[in-house]
Amino acid sequence: MLAAFLAIGAVATVIAFGVFAPELDRKRALKLFKGLVGGSIVVIALAFLLFMSPSTALAEGTQQATSSAKSVNGSAMIGVALSTGLAALGAGIAVGMTGAAAIGAISEDPRMLGRSLIFVGLAEGIAIYGLIISIMIFGRV
Repeated sequence: MLAAFLAIGAVATVIAFGVFAPELDRKRALKLFKGLVGGSIVVIALAFLLFMSPSTALAEGTQQATSSAKSVNGSAMIGVALSTGLAALGAGIAVGMTGAAAIGAISEDPRMLGRSLIFVGLAEGIAIYGLIISIMIFGRV
């Protein structure tokens, strides 16, 4: 239930940004994007508090030990998802910026190809670090 709710919220955010952003200038599109991301974070936090609270688990008739074990596993899985997702998002932003700068530098001086690829590769490393943390968290569950 929680996963479906979060997935619907994420899809709605992407669709809303895709519909409204092309008609706006860069400053307003960035403001819209920040608002949509902020709203999504609030919805995710409320859903997390609502569905992961011990009172909800006890109201469903589960035992205290079972609900705490599920809560720990659920929290760990949310940590895995956040570390992977946010690292990939950060890497995407970094690769977008460094890739654009690298293409500009290469168009002016083709000898800059090797140097610029190093910076793009460093930006991609951010996603790998997030994946490593995810594997470490997943191994402890």
